[in-house]
Amino acid sequence: MYNASMTFSTLFFDLDATLYPASSGLWNAIKIRIHEFMRERLDLAEREASTLRQTYYQRYGTTLDGLMRHHQVDPEEYLTYVHDIPLEEFIHYSPRLQEILSSLPQDLWVFTNADRRHAERVLALLKLEGEFEGIVDIYALDFQVKPNPQAYQRALTIAGANLPSRCVLFDDLPRNLLPANELGLFTIMVNENEMEPHQADLHIQSLLDLPFQMPALWEE
Repeated sequence: MYNASMTFSTLFFDLDATLYPASSGLWNAIKIRIHEFMRERLDLAEREASTLRQTYYQRYGTTLDGLMRHHQVDPEEYLTYVHDIPLEEFIHYSPRLQEILSSLPQDLWVFTNADRRHAERVLALLKLEGEFEGIVDIYALDFQVKPNPQAYQRALTIAGANLPSRCVLFDDLPRNLLPANELGLFTIMVNENEMEPHQADLHIQSLLDLPFQMPALWEE
């Protein structure tokens, strides 16, 4: 639970469906590309590919992890294929979002299970390239991705954040927030749906709500 006496030095932002709205449809487009990759690469039927994708995603955190473990899929081939999408059809620049993030006094980091190339494309469309200290991506994590507890430790190390209690994680998925919460980070679920955060300390529908929900961030 948030209170105004808390102080934070480092803010970690998930990328997809967090820095832009889930309703954009981009994540659905990526899932279709993942499905197509599995059908073509593994020669699977429609239902088989769908079931296996869900199984790997739930078990390992990403479908890619399961494909690497069990099918020796090359991660570069996979990531290039699934992110080969015209992002400009889904992501649109928000001057207000840029204003909010640029005014935050903390160190801002992107913390994503995607790769840096995809992250940079998204940030460019949002005109947020210069707002972040860096990108902690799937390669920087050595494929130990969220919600694996090692991913959060690795992100803290890369960001030089020695005190988890002074860090915040913004993510749209409850399962990615729970390990961060257990580690001591303050967690904020960014989700357009009305729901109880459960695994998060705070729930906001959009990052545009941040100044109203946590105004003390600007007083540090």
